Amino acid sequence: MKEKELKFLISQGEGYNIEFKEKFSASIAKDICAFANSNGGRILLGVTDDGKIKGIKITNKLKSQICDLARNFDPKFEVFLEEAGNVLIVNVPEGQNKPYAFSGKFYMRNGPNSQQLSRKEIREFFISEGLVHFDEKPNYDFDLRKDFNKRAYRTFLQLAKISELIDKKDLFENLCLLKENKLKNAGVLLFCKKITKFFSHATITCITFQGKERMKILDRKEFDADLYSNFRGALGYLREKLNTEYIIRGAGPREEKLELPEEALREALLNAIGHRNYFMRTSVFVEIYSDRVEITNPGGLVKGLSREDLGKKSLPRNNLLFGLLQRMNLVEKAGTGIRRMQEAMRNYKLEPPEIKAGRDWFTIVFKRP
Repeated sequence: MKEKELKFLISQGEGYNIEFKEKFSASIAKDICAFANSNGGRILLGVTDDGKIKGIKITNKLKSQICDLARNFDPKFEVFLEEAGNVLIVNVPEGQNKPYAFSGKFYMRNGPNSQQLSRKEIREFFISEGLVHFDEKPNYDFDLRKDFNKRAYRTFLQLAKISELIDKKDLFENLCLLKENKLKNAGVLLFCKKITKFFSHATITCITFQGKERMKILDRKEFDADLYSNFRGALGYLREKLNTEYIIRGAGPREEKLELPEEALREALLNAIGHRNYFMRTSVFVEIYSDRVEITNPGGLVKGLSREDLGKKSLPRNNLLFGLLQRMNLVEKAGTGIRRMQEAMRNYKLEPPEIKAGRDWFTIVFKRP
């Protein structure tokens, strides 16, 4: 690195991606680990906290020590070293196999500091990296004798075109729904009698507001049965609350046309229940305003998916659950739902749905005609 580049780097000051160290110590491993678990960064050895170059003696032994620290991470990690005069720059790329641990502890960058993660933060970090999947966890509270919803099971068989003669346990094993002889969460969502008995947040909440703002509630309903029944209930709520045009052509039966295409609403609801983050303790919300309908699910875009990817590719957050919805012929190939919503709105000669996404939420907005 050239001296001019070094001075510019130092002028930025310490922060989320830059750390100054006046001298070397083994504690640098915490900072390397934190950068690897975050977005990467640089450690400048030989620079004081206030940005003055003191310099250090750069030797092969020192370089080996630093590289060895990273190699001792779990999993192993590699850093890249640069020299700028008597300053040693440790370049730490963002890790590709997160999370990384040093001496059995996990670290992340928090502003300009490297912070050890608490047990709760470690769990959240594993979830955010897609290393823990809610739908694949066995549910030890679900009793197949007491809690099993036979009606929901029959509906699943009918939609999936599976014979009712099949042995239930054999089917669950073939669908990878059993672990340690317990039904996984994906199965509990579909085959429970009351979803809040196991997941207080897995309901669909439908609200009708007066006007364009979230001020006065005209009507509110929460759907709290099995997942498919909740989906059907929310779709029925939209049919009931939205305007319907009755079209009569000649002597034939009258035709009913909802003000928004049912196919688009259906896809948005399935997207919400299929891709939501079930670790987050909040419902899927269906909100009806005088000028729009908003369908919001907890959980932003899945790691590895950008706004530009929407409608082109998909990375399901809940692979097991999504596969079951596919078997029920409710959803098609991942990544096609957005396109079908856009096409349905276009066929109605309405504006395409607006997509909004934050770190912890995803919303599809349909403008009413």
